[in-house]
Amino acid sequence: MSLLRWLAAPLSPFYGAVVRFRNRTFDAHPERASRVDARIISIGNLSTGGTGKTPLTLLLAESLQAEGWTNSVISRGYGGNRPFDVMDVLPESKAAQVGDEPLLMARRLGAGRVVVARKRAAGAMRALALKPSTKVLLLDDGFQHRALHRDLDLLVLDGVRRWGNGKMLPLGDLREPQDSAKRAHALVVTRGRLAPKDEIEAWWKQYGSGGPTFYLDFAIGALRSFNTEGVPRRLELPTRDLGQLFAFCGLGHPEAFFADLLVAGLSWSGTKTFRDHHAVRPRELWLVQEAAVKEGASGLVCTEKDAVKLGAEHLAVLQMPLWIAEQKVIGGEALLEWVLERLNRTGESRT
Repeated sequence: MSLLRWLAAPLSPFYGAVVRFRNRTFDAHPERASRVDARIISIGNLSTGGTGKTPLTLLLAESLQAEGWTNSVISRGYGGNRPFDVMDVLPESKAAQVGDEPLLMARRLGAGRVVVARKRAAGAMRALALKPSTKVLLLDDGFQHRALHRDLDLLVLDGVRRWGNGKMLPLGDLREPQDSAKRAHALVVTRGRLAPKDEIEAWWKQYGSGGPTFYLDFAIGALRSFNTEGVPRRLELPTRDLGQLFAFCGLGHPEAFFADLLVAGLSWSGTKTFRDHHAVRPRELWLVQEAAVKEGASGLVCTEKDAVKLGAEHLAVLQMPLWIAEQKVIGGEALLEWVLERLNRTGESRT
């Protein structure tokens, strides 16, 4: 346990009591949740840190759009310091204002598809004003944001870390008690190939809603060269030997990224981690590069989440290639089929 958590440990019962009281209030008065004229799918988790919500949100956004379910993403924009709320996220927006993950999604989905707002109901109204034909709103990291009604609650669970020590903040990593899982319509387990399925199924049976369980994996499918002008070079994986790379990232759980590199056949000679959502400064990138040279690396590699915070000032200090790892979701077909079935059923009930 970190020193900060140890000092805050006496507050744990108070935090738990506040969370339970809030949940009981929403359970007793569901009419307090705002409603909008669109289906809402929440993608969230019980724990702090990364479980793979962003790639899952992108998978749903792109797949549903292809099936005719026009959609937008509503995010809180964690890590952004914006001058006003609500904000549209454009591909040219600054991560320092809108947050790194919303910007990543906007660059994949395009303009008019991502909105950041502290109050998700306000964000939902803005998204519908931008695109009145929107049929679905995807609520990124929305499990705890109960002030907005949702038609589907997807609970995301890291198949390796799972529920940690089972304790709530600050003694553990849980934002809510484990039995809050009963609100979810389905459980989505990421890093599924490494997950102890029997243990997870028993946990879901004890704490969950009885809805279906889906197992997904993430994989690095390609590398994209970092440059601020022109068309970047893109290498599909597996690719020819690039030599030893030096990996860096600012993630909640960097070990997963380093492991994914190895699974993709990309060996690294060293690594550097920053705190989650950290924007690497040019001087820091220079120091990473120096460490890479000492380790005999021929290039650097980072995640897309890190890359959206890099600009021309970072390119100026680079003297070796910097590759951006493009992540893809594996095994999402069954989940997508289930979501579409539920949306079509909900659509029929509204006609």
